[in-house]
Amino acid sequence: MTSFDEPLTKALDPKTARLLESVLGLRTAGDLLRHYPRRYAQRGELTDLDDLRVDEHVTVVGEVTRAMRKPMRNKGGTWLEVEVVDGRRSKIYLSFFGKASHIAETRLRPGARGMFAGKVSAFGQGERRKWQLAHPEFEMIDESETSAGEFANALVPIYPAGKDVTPWAIRRALGVVLDTLGPLDDPLSEELRARLGLPGLAEALTAIHRPRDHGDVTRARKRLKFDEAFLLQAVLMQRRMAAEALPAQPRPRRDDGLLADFDKRLPFQLTEGQQEVGEEIAADLARPHPMHRLLQGEVGAGKTVVALRAMLQVVDAGGQAVLLAPTEVLAQQHHRSISAMLGDLATGGMFGGTSVALLTGSLGAAARRTALLDAASGAAGIVVGTHAVLQEKVQFADLGLVVVDEQHRFGVEQRDALREKAGGGRPHVLVMTATPIPRTVAMTVFGDLTVSTLSQLPSGRAPITTHVVPVAEKPHFLDRAWARLREEVELGRQAYVVCPRIGDLEGDEGDLFKVKDDEERRPPLAVLDVAEMLAEGPLLGLRTAVLHGKLPPEEKDAVMRAFARGEVDVLVATTVIEVGVDVPNSSVMVIMDADRFGVSQLHQLRGRVGRGGLPGLCLLVSESPAGTPARERLDAVAATLDGFELSRVDLEQRREGDVLGVAQSGRRSSLRMLRLLRDEDVIQSARQEAETMLTADPELAGHPVLRTEIERLLADDRAEYLEKT
Repeated sequence: MTSFDEPLTKALDPKTARLLESVLGLRTAGDLLRHYPRRYAQRGELTDLDDLRVDEHVTVVGEVTRAMRKPMRNKGGTWLEVEVVDGRRSKIYLSFFGKASHIAETRLRPGARGMFAGKVSAFGQGERRKWQLAHPEFEMIDESETSAGEFANALVPIYPAGKDVTPWAIRRALGVVLDTLGPLDDPLSEELRARLGLPGLAEALTAIHRPRDHGDVTRARKRLKFDEAFLLQAVLMQRRMAAEALPAQPRPRRDDGLLADFDKRLPFQLTEGQQEVGEEIAADLARPHPMHRLLQGEVGAGKTVVALRAMLQVVDAGGQAVLLAPTEVLAQQHHRSISAMLGDLATGGMFGGTSVALLTGSLGAAARRTALLDAASGAAGIVVGTHAVLQEKVQFADLGLVVVDEQHRFGVEQRDALREKAGGGRPHVLVMTATPIPRTVAMTVFGDLTVSTLSQLPSGRAPITTHVVPVAEKPHFLDRAWARLREEVELGRQAYVVCPRIGDLEGDEGDLFKVKDDEERRPPLAVLDVAEMLAEGPLLGLRTAVLHGKLPPEEKDAVMRAFARGEVDVLVATTVIEVGVDVPNSSVMVIMDADRFGVSQLHQLRGRVGRGGLPGLCLLVSESPAGTPARERLDAVAATLDGFELSRVDLEQRREGDVLGVAQSGRRSSLRMLRLLRDEDVIQSARQEAETMLTADPELAGHPVLRTEIERLLADDRAEYLEKT
């Protein structure tokens, strides 16, 4: 009998086991059983070909309508072209050469149905464009029905496969495992399954791989989705309970300290949202356990003021706070804005304030020594820095609060390195973001972070209007975009032009705005090229400047200061201006090759305009045709200013990433069946059940099978990762 943990090398023939491991990463019988079908084909119901993408490995179910031999170009002989159609009469062409063409010719006759697996390519242009699979592997459905009964079911499972591993090879391997599988211990109790109407684990696994009908699939998916949600919730609940038991130095609010003085001097009224979130954070800081809170605020919602008030509360309580920024430009901006907001409270010393230190990698030796000494001695109550703060030689007298701006720019290990610098317990942690990336959204939905949201914009902030400039369909719209930018400058305002790269890519030649076929797509537009083109063309006579990450720090700072003083009309930059840059007179931004940026980046970038009461305008220039995923993403950004809504768009396109791992994209995921947006009700139910169970039995002593499943889930160093997150 085959057990769940049995290596595939014992359960299957060695060649198949090696392929499954090398191509799909499946090592045990349990891994294979958890490799669920992507979809199901029904006999007589063919596959829709409209969603194919170039270079992806696909399995197509269709009917052969024509097989035709064609002469080889520039050499003798012939090759075989086979036409296959789906249920909507969309077509795909199969090509076979050499000996394989003769084998295919005998089997692929008009009227035959089969499954064809291979890598998608395309040939031809426009309406003559055709989809093609070169030398696909195939299996005829009619032939299989007369063999060992593999297609006896009405539904044929189609599995995620890869090069050298076909869906039917996976299905056969699963058949061997299912036929020899021994009894399975179920991690969910019989009482819980009965209450929620869930089948047993063994029944669900059989039904997902060998369904009799769609009802079997529905019941199996319900159970397997709940399994994933419940196990993850149990892990996260254990982690939350462990975190609540950790010590942290309480930092209660004082009525007569720096924070009180700061509040009295504020030249504006805090919004209701800022006051409410401030009270939540103040209460967390006063507890003897570490805060771990996500502050989600729209671009311009005033997150920095909220964070500064939290830092001052910690300084009042005798501790230090560090603000970690992803770039030097942003760190310098934060240092300037915090120092300006504090005024003489930032002088420290006998005035009763606190010194604000800046610590970045480009500081000169003398300035660096001073900053290090101020941090280590406690003279600097607030330290603003980049990843340079993470270096071992940087020490703090009493680190009480870590504020991380734009969490997704820092790896888990980097944040952990900063936490370890706190003595006498863990520091409180406040994470700020304007648009959560998918993994952050995932952890939020799973309840791993305490969330505060700032949705109300401070008075004086104007709305931002966003439009897509579709140069593929309407090239003249780009001329209008430059004319619109000039109009703003002539009104005394300033503008940004953002490009994807700097301009040091070799071989970057050709017409900057020529629309080309996808197969010949030009390199991304560069700051240096675009700045020159604009200065000599549509923006001739305007004062332009260039800003990018490879400029020396003093030059970057000089450019930003000149722009802030109004000495520059148009700043042509990379995403170095993405966060933290605050020039109230800027009213328009043109983002070139906008389809090459992520949703989060676009949302952050446009937040640089409309900050001083002037209406903001953001123009997204793109060559991507209407109807493509890239254009749909831009249209979504143009349609809303809601950061959480955009994070959902991002999540739908990129998937969750590995909720329990270091990956932050959709390529690697602990979630095989569950989808965070579609299955939020399942997640909520699982969270309630996990909380009830772990409150009564924190160590899961009465649930040994569940405990084993959790240990299996946390294999491969993920437990250490969770401790650091």
